[in-house]
Amino acid sequence: MNEKSFSGLRLYGTLLVTVSIGVLLAWSHTHGGVPSHHFLARPDMPAVSNWWGALLLPGLTWFLLSRVRKQAFGNEADAQAPQPLWRALIGFVGALSFGVLISVLFTAGQSDMAGNMMLGLFAFAFFVPIYRPECLLGFVLGMTSTFGAVLPTIVGTVLGLIGLVLHAYIRRALLFGISKLALLLPVSKSNG
Repeated sequence: MNEKSFSGLRLYGTLLVTVSIGVLLAWSHTHGGVPSHHFLARPDMPAVSNWWGALLLPGLTWFLLSRVRKQAFGNEADAQAPQPLWRALIGFVGALSFGVLISVLFTAGQSDMAGNMMLGLFAFAFFVPIYRPECLLGFVLGMTSTFGAVLPTIVGTVLGLIGLVLHAYIRRALLFGISKLALLLPVSKSNG
């Protein structure tokens, strides 16, 4: 796949997300009204309407797919980028699955389990770069039907920033320290 065909995919992906959120909001409107969600699920906190998803999701999809395109192709318009696109697809599907799992657990009344899964994400972020744009897009899309678009975007952005610090800085510092420590250890020779 070259950059031109990915740009078409970006357009169709954004249109698909736009139509999907429109259908979801229309369905919600005709089945009891479009819900609003309170920050931290506390009624004393401000509520955010799911209507904001009609503006946020198409723009977020376009922006994040543009970031994926830039990461995969760089400045070369005719370049082929199968490896980075496969990584992006795997990250997207993984984050989408995680977002759906969190939504299902929360809907089933297992909010403690959902919270534990979110905490486990920090350990996962130490080894896997969850801060990439495809991961944020998958996470937000996976949680949109349950939580709307705004709250998953905020939570996903915070998780991505924490994941960036864990993966790119703390992990590198630990690996650097371990490699320096390994150089200081004596090497034993066996005469056996």
